[in-house]
Amino acid sequence: MTKQNRSVLSRLSRIEGQVRGVARMVEEDRYCIDILNQIQAVRAALKKVEQEVLKEHAAHCVAHAIKTGNAKDQREKFNELVELFGRYGS
Repeated sequence: MTKQNRSVLSRLSRIEGQVRGVARMVEEDRYCIDILNQIQAVRAALKKVEQEVLKEHAAHCVAHAIKTGNAKDQREKFNELVELFGRYGS
């Protein structure tokens, strides 16, 4: 397992704990704004994980496709990124 994967898994474990905390807040009928603030914190943490995984993909998978000169692989990686960013806009 790479250092980057360990970092992502660690972040995801913390996010899992945050989500459980939000569930407890709902069960305890806590103030809505407090719950919403925690949900925003979870979303921000997930965005950070997403950025790390995307950075890793670009640094390894996309870079490898470029380095090998395999045009088919390069097109596939490019199309994957276009699709991914297209979903962000939705």
